[in-house]
Amino acid sequence: MISSTTPLVNTTPTHRQHPPSIDRLTFLVDKSKSINHLLQTHALLLRHGLHHHPILNFKLQRSYASLGRLDYTVALFQRTHNPSVFFWTSIIHSHAQCGLHDLALMYYTQMLTNGVEPNCFTFSAVMKTCPLRPGKALHSQTIKLGFDSDLYVRTGLVDVYERAGDVVSARQLFDTMPEKSLVSLTAMITCYAKRGEVEEARVLFDGMEERDVVCWNVMIDGYAQHGMPNEALLLFRKMLVAKIKPNELTVLSLLSACGQLGALESGRWLHSYIENNGIQVNAHVGTALIDMYNKCGSLDDARLVFDMIDEKDVVAWNSMIVGYAMHGFSRDALQLFHEMCRLSCQPTAITFIGVLSACAYGGLVSEGRAFFSSMKDEYGIEPKIEHYGCMVNLLSRAGQLEEAYEFVQNMKIDPDPVLWGTLLGACRLHGNITLGEEIAEFLLGQNLANSGTFILLSNIYAAAGNWDGVARVRTLMKHSGIQKEPGCSSIEVDNKVHEFLAGDRRSPRSKEIYMMIKEMNQWLKAHGYTPQIDTVLHDLGEREKEQSLEVHSEKLAIAFGLISTQPGTTIKIVKNLRVCSDCHAVTKLISKITGRKIVMRDRNRFHHFANGSCSCGDYW
Repeated sequence: MISSTTPLVNTTPTHRQHPPSIDRLTFLVDKSKSINHLLQTHALLLRHGLHHHPILNFKLQRSYASLGRLDYTVALFQRTHNPSVFFWTSIIHSHAQCGLHDLALMYYTQMLTNGVEPNCFTFSAVMKTCPLRPGKALHSQTIKLGFDSDLYVRTGLVDVYERAGDVVSARQLFDTMPEKSLVSLTAMITCYAKRGEVEEARVLFDGMEERDVVCWNVMIDGYAQHGMPNEALLLFRKMLVAKIKPNELTVLSLLSACGQLGALESGRWLHSYIENNGIQVNAHVGTALIDMYNKCGSLDDARLVFDMIDEKDVVAWNSMIVGYAMHGFSRDALQLFHEMCRLSCQPTAITFIGVLSACAYGGLVSEGRAFFSSMKDEYGIEPKIEHYGCMVNLLSRAGQLEEAYEFVQNMKIDPDPVLWGTLLGACRLHGNITLGEEIAEFLLGQNLANSGTFILLSNIYAAAGNWDGVARVRTLMKHSGIQKEPGCSSIEVDNKVHEFLAGDRRSPRSKEIYMMIKEMNQWLKAHGYTPQIDTVLHDLGEREKEQSLEVHSEKLAIAFGLISTQPGTTIKIVKNLRVCSDCHAVTKLISKITGRKIVMRDRNRFHHFANGSCSCGDYW
């Protein structure tokens, strides 16, 4: 911060000139597009003794703030004698715009101390970044001073309660507004969308007579952030029809939606739209593109974008490292980590989540232990629950369940349900019923069990043929109102995402799909395939178990891909749960028989099937 006695510009007088008009000087201040230009104009004011002129001084302060020189704005403000409410409002607004709400509130308090009464614009300015507690105090003052019914003030108050997540208070204020502006409607939609109440947000959105890019972005992002990516993409198409031009925030939300769906064709179209419509591929957009391509199964496209980013920040590095890890290219992930460190880019906690995940998916136990130790010892990063979870995953996948259990028991922080679920899932995978029961009983006794605990324990019993145990657990689930999440596989064809459940017959092409399933079964039988009926976790006869396996959602999606795409085309599938071992074996054979590459993303990772093998090396 510069002092109030330091001159902002060179004030050495030259020869006396006739001063330009106030209107001319006002124009010069307003049109200054750079700090140097504004300093020159400021010097002109000083030479003619007009730097204390109230209008010019006020405009100078606003212009310095808009050009990022808040220190100059403050210095000018401190030299202003008896600043009016407009000067106070301007300095408050400048700090609020920069997110400096504590300083904005400090200036507001100073204004009151100096006996200057706020106006509606003052309240609107100070509320921009105001937290809930001082916001409530400001709400009281607006009522006391009679400003609470003002449209701008009321909108600011809705915004305060929206940021605090207080939907009830925000809605009460909103409903009692005599008229509702575009800004107030957007604030209320934001309030609903952030809390996941997207249906309520959509009702308000659909009722708007006028919509700008901001409210479209809020609604699209609400869908993308709360597990409704299809709706986000559908709304984007309506946005284009309405001739509203998307901006950077729009594409960031849409790239997230494409990644959730694994919708590669839509993601590529969006990438092309970005390049052809003047949206800069900066670090934020570039990282979002990397993340989208990673989640859509196109690691090559992700790497191309990564290599094109000139100034890579740690977020971009992290996204690419995590991408290699989730696709099973563990050595590439570790190589990129070492390159990142060589270029003096300091790793973060998220970097190590990617590195430890790569070790877990590659079975690199000793390397994982070394990286976990180096976090604190070499980089000063305290491991969080996610890092402990990666270590449990690493040890569990390697079959070292007892060590993993001991690791959990000796953790410095309390394990979360995800971590316990990882350990229980490993007990099921490796058939360790004794340890699985011990862990489940501990969780039940400590009241730490969740829906996943019951489902995994049921699956452990089912895998061992303990149907009495399955029945007990399912009775507990029924009494607790817990339902198992159904397996769902999706595939994108011609920019449309098609979803399948096990045994699904909802598709208009259902007859063709089941004819292809029959043909696939003949191929598999000719290649010596034997159904892995032990993976069926229901008390059924052998033939019923075989029939159950034939219509798993993954196989229906593969069949749809085979009848809907050209020979040789890569088939990309997204599964919401872990792919079962039978579907994994079948997909390897189908890739060999058809000569197709099949990319499958399940809850854990990516599997790249080609020529009868998988990128995971059957280690998943």
